[in-house]
Amino acid sequence: MSDHDGSGPDATDGQPDDPDAYRTLGGRGRAEFTVNGSEFIGHAAPAATVDEAESFVAESREAFPDATHNVPAYRVNADPFREYSSDDGEPSGSAGKPILNVLQGREVEDAAVVVTRYYGGTNLGVGGLVRAYSRAAKEAITDAGVTWTVPHERLVATVDYDDSGTVRGLLESADVEFEASYEAEVRFDARVPAREIEDLRDRLLSATSGRVELD
Repeated sequence: MSDHDGSGPDATDGQPDDPDAYRTLGGRGRAEFTVNGSEFIGHAAPAATVDEAESFVAESREAFPDATHNVPAYRVNADPFREYSSDDGEPSGSAGKPILNVLQGREVEDAAVVVTRYYGGTNLGVGGLVRAYSRAAKEAITDAGVTWTVPHERLVATVDYDDSGTVRGLLESADVEFEASYEAEVRFDARVPAREIEDLRDRLLSATSGRVELD
């Protein structure tokens, strides 16, 4: 459950028994409020790659093209680990860094936040901006919810129709997320916990006597 003041990480309830486990967002979140006439809208979303984070930033900017500022920040558990923030025209250090600080304080990774501002005619000062952007990030993250996850990798398995039931059954028994496409061959696109991927590859090869093609 998320802490609502944003001053520290969320509770450890539900933490997987995996030393590589980390916190991420449970879904998308949103928050809105007004400070001295300026409207602030916080948007938060999971982002498993830098490309996903950048796409979310672009999506948010496209959704509010007339905003005075669309301030982004994200943390992505990539190799190497990536953190990014921008003030998007606000005074240096008053907007992007406070949002990133909230993500860091919550210990949230694979997440992107954009805070949209419509200027209301009254200058808030650097301190006022820091408080407003931090609040928008905290409330959007709280709305999204924080959950635990572990590093995942993509595994693509391609087989003939005769082996498709075997492969589907193994993926279902392993309780991994996957999508299947049935064309000339059957292709399974799976998202597998990194610590389990080699074992699953071996099981797929064994069950199909090596007929499965793995990428």
